[in-house]
Amino acid sequence: MGSRMVLTPTYPTARKGTHRPSIWGSAGYSLIEIMLVVGLIGVISSIAIPMTGHSLMNYRLTGDVRTLTNTVSLAKMRAASNFDHSRVYVDLDANTYRLETWQKTGVPGWIVEGASIPLSTGVSFGFSALTAPPANTQGALAQAPQCRTAAGAVIANTACVVFNSRGIPIDSSSVPTALDAVYLTDGTAVYGVTASATGLIQLWTSPPSTATWTKQ
Repeated sequence: MGSRMVLTPTYPTARKGTHRPSIWGSAGYSLIEIMLVVGLIGVISSIAIPMTGHSLMNYRLTGDVRTLTNTVSLAKMRAASNFDHSRVYVDLDANTYRLETWQKTGVPGWIVEGASIPLSTGVSFGFSALTAPPANTQGALAQAPQCRTAAGAVIANTACVVFNSRGIPIDSSSVPTALDAVYLTDGTAVYGVTASATGLIQLWTSPPSTATWTKQ
């Protein structure tokens, strides 16, 4: 019997300097697709950034309002607990305020409790273009009366909410008053903390252009 011939199949070899194509291929994005994505990001950013900025301003304003209201309430409680006068001293120029109590022992005078509290950036004491106070509060819209030294001298560019030993707001003659209020704004809203002659402390808010006060 003759021998059987076995044929081995052969494959063409790649030429030198050439590469086989990848099985999976390579995916990519066209310039138009990239430009569309960039444009979409720009549109979303133009909407989101102003909203974020407005939210931050609102958080600053409402945070300052809460702290101010708490300080006024603390001054009232401090006066009643110490059986003497206490006040919230507002520096209208520096945009700060602080709690002070009256020292009746030793040399009489106002003693600062803690540090002065600054308002947030963009927030200041004022009531924008408003001309009318909240209902059943002040007779005319204004910050609380100016603070006085221990000797009774008026301190310019200040406002003070003063409480007596019963927690009642009083004027410089120690007579109960309904004139005490502190207003602050950031230009988008106005908030007011008022103290009635009975000692009731209330928080109000209004748009900056028209006096439409609502109690908080």
